[in-house]
Amino acid sequence: MRWLVGWSSTAAGAAGIGTAGAVGYDGETVHPVGSQLLWGDPDPLWAVGDWRPDEVRVVHADAQHRIAVLGICGATDEDLRRGLFTARGGAVRHLTTWPGSYTAVVQAGRRITVCGDLAGARPVFHTPWAGGTAYATAALPLADLVEANLDFTHLAALLAAPDVPAALRDTTPYDGVRRIPPGHALVLRAGAREIAGYEPVASLAVAAPPADPARAVDAVRDTLVEAVRTRLAAPRHVPDLDPGPVPGMGPAERRAARGMPVPGIGADLSGGPASGTLALLAAGLPGRPGTLLGHGTGAGERLLAVTFNDLAVTGREAELERAGALAADPRLHHVVVTGAEETLPYADLDGPLTDEPGPSLVVAARHRARLAAGSADHFTGHGARQVLDAHPARLADLLVDRRRRHLVRPVAALARADGSVLVPARVYGAARRLARTPYRAGLEVLAERLMRRRFDEPKGAVGASLAALAWARPGPAARWLTGEALAEVSVLLQAEADRSGTGAQRPGDYRARAALARHAADLRVLEQAAEIRSQRLHAPFLDNQVVRACRDLPEALRVQPGARAAILRTVLEGAGVTDLPPGWGAPSHASTTAAARAGLRAAADPLLDLFSTPLLADAGLVEARVVRKAVRSAAAGEPLPLDGLADLISLELWLRRLLSRRGTCWTGTPTRSRAVPSGIQPRRSALTPGA
Repeated sequence: MRWLVGWSSTAAGAAGIGTAGAVGYDGETVHPVGSQLLWGDPDPLWAVGDWRPDEVRVVHADAQHRIAVLGICGATDEDLRRGLFTARGGAVRHLTTWPGSYTAVVQAGRRITVCGDLAGARPVFHTPWAGGTAYATAALPLADLVEANLDFTHLAALLAAPDVPAALRDTTPYDGVRRIPPGHALVLRAGAREIAGYEPVASLAVAAPPADPARAVDAVRDTLVEAVRTRLAAPRHVPDLDPGPVPGMGPAERRAARGMPVPGIGADLSGGPASGTLALLAAGLPGRPGTLLGHGTGAGERLLAVTFNDLAVTGREAELERAGALAADPRLHHVVVTGAEETLPYADLDGPLTDEPGPSLVVAARHRARLAAGSADHFTGHGARQVLDAHPARLADLLVDRRRRHLVRPVAALARADGSVLVPARVYGAARRLARTPYRAGLEVLAERLMRRRFDEPKGAVGASLAALAWARPGPAARWLTGEALAEVSVLLQAEADRSGTGAQRPGDYRARAALARHAADLRVLEQAAEIRSQRLHAPFLDNQVVRACRDLPEALRVQPGARAAILRTVLEGAGVTDLPPGWGAPSHASTTAAARAGLRAAADPLLDLFSTPLLADAGLVEARVVRKAVRSAAAGEPLPLDGLADLISLELWLRRLLSRRGTCWTGTPTRSRAVPSGIQPRRSALTPGA
């Protein structure tokens, strides 16, 4: 886990002396464990964790003006210097327009500016501390610093309405630790904080001018190619040297057993369009895309493509065939990783503590098995669906902009899937109602549903689309929460509705941004839970410039059936890749539901033991018997929302790991200086409101 942390004090010298760190409550010197100081007092900044040398860059204009960029950034030092000069006047958007995935911190006198990203994959957190403000790119270090307790209201909202920004607000699982929203920057002036958005806001009164589809797709291609090229141009890193042979094991098996990735660059190759696009782009662009000569398989310049073959469940045969056809490219070295019952979801409930909870915790071991055979720099297609596909609520956006004719093809596709002639009228009616429903009314409807425990929704593809045609909807785990927890979230939503007034953005755009933020947050949890030493996961679809280009795609284009595959096919054709296997980009009918149900069935007994005395029950969020009954029913094959059970189980796992940890993220502090110092006290009454 890697993060940066710093603070802004109210007066020069108030936070400590020199580079020794800050003076805590008891007069002790405070600084992060395992850190490297980027600049010192009065407003110090540290980089913590196993950062590579090229991932941390600091450019100075003078003693009072400097910029730090942490991560993969395609800007040159001269670009950083020009960006620093421009940022001295207060402008920050240009700091987020360089290719790559990074966090930029600018110091101009006593003003500190920390830029978050558009997707939410590189968040920024802050909390009041010692008369000023401490900030970090991880929430747990700040929670340790201020000895934060759990925010039970946030945990309830995380289960009751995880896709609703109004329910989660800017809170975190730690009381008093806040996050800045995606597309915003944290500005600190002598300890005082301000949250500033750096993206232009579209007008609601006037429809956006029609965009040229061809130019929009070309922009996606250019930004995606530049994102891949930026990573190929970065220095190559060889993991720690292999300590020696093991009888009966080859080099690849030895590395995987010891948790060491293969030197060089690789990519996922699942057979889907997103991972295939990145693998082919990375293999085809100049810049030594493959393994280093003299290391690993001796494959020279070929890119390592990793395919996961699940032997425990069936249904992905067509995708595996497409992956094999793509891997026939001589620029790729194909490795197939097989997994049986030991890689099913819930098979391995042990793992590291992550910064925040997320449903990926229950499948982390499954991903770790694949990534252990990957490269030191590994491309993944995460985020492509969220930035390219159309959320069903975008149908309402088309009605708002009076573009009804563009609804014909997506509605016809739903009608063919359902086989009913009534589908067009139902979908059009739901989209029309959403287009005419104010944001405030949408929050009030959700608050009423939670209070009255109304969770039944239509089934099937058409039912899912109809349910998504709303400003907000309950989470899949909401049905198992206690009445007190649901009432807490309902009251919170009512208060947010009263504060929101009548203004909001378009419902489809709003829902799409919320879905992207949730996916990016869960991907961050997955990276930490499935982390392989010396390995970096790259998700170019979540880069700022790629997200911007995808947001400029016309809604009329993205709502068409098969739009994502068509866009990525055009991207590959523009990059010179035209020989794609038959069926490439076809929607996969193999879902994760079969694997999740098989994993629940195999791990039913450990899960029942996990919820014999759950911490979630002590927090007043669930009743243990209700969750145990749900686990038994799901394992027996009853049609329950398995993603809701994943939310519950992952949150329980995270709480147990958090409370069982030893130590703290800071040195020089008393033993008590850690998050949740007194644990969870059993609660049977209504929840205490969060800060």
